[in-house]
Amino acid sequence: MHDPAALSRPSFTVRAARITDALPMARVHVESWRETYRGLMTDELLDDPEFVDHRERFWRGALTDARYAANRVAVAVHDDAIVGIAMAGPSTEPDAAAGWHLHVLYVLASHHGIGVGEGLLDAVLDAGQESSLWVADPNPRAQAFYRRHGFVAEGASRAGSGVREIRMLRSPT
Repeated sequence: MHDPAALSRPSFTVRAARITDALPMARVHVESWRETYRGLMTDELLDDPEFVDHRERFWRGALTDARYAANRVAVAVHDDAIVGIAMAGPSTEPDAAAGWHLHVLYVLASHHGIGVGEGLLDAVLDAGQESSLWVADPNPRAQAFYRRHGFVAEGASRAGSGVREIRMLRSPT
């Protein structure tokens, strides 16, 4: 039997990010922050007219600078538009609890719940790979997503840009 809801779900592909993706990645990054962090971060930060430009420079650097060559960067594409972004790489934290760190995973709200996040996570981290990440708290949707993929809150927290974050770890399987 066919699931009518499944028939209306948009399809997507996940692929490695390219330098030509920097601007659309920046737009997804900013829009995702606005959708996710409105009320947690200041409107001044989220509505800064330079925000997309700053994120584009970030992504250009992440995709071209030799310092980040070991990172894995992926995008999810639907109808030729980027709808999700992810980046993971070797941990650079002084108290690294895991060898790899998920630095970024954002999906536009219009594409939540159809597997985009899982596809991106799988593209930048090997299944069961020991890894860590920081996630906003509160952000129950994201925290539940990470728990479903083997991450557990480990007790560390920090605050930056007005947002409290907790660290989650995934042990190797």
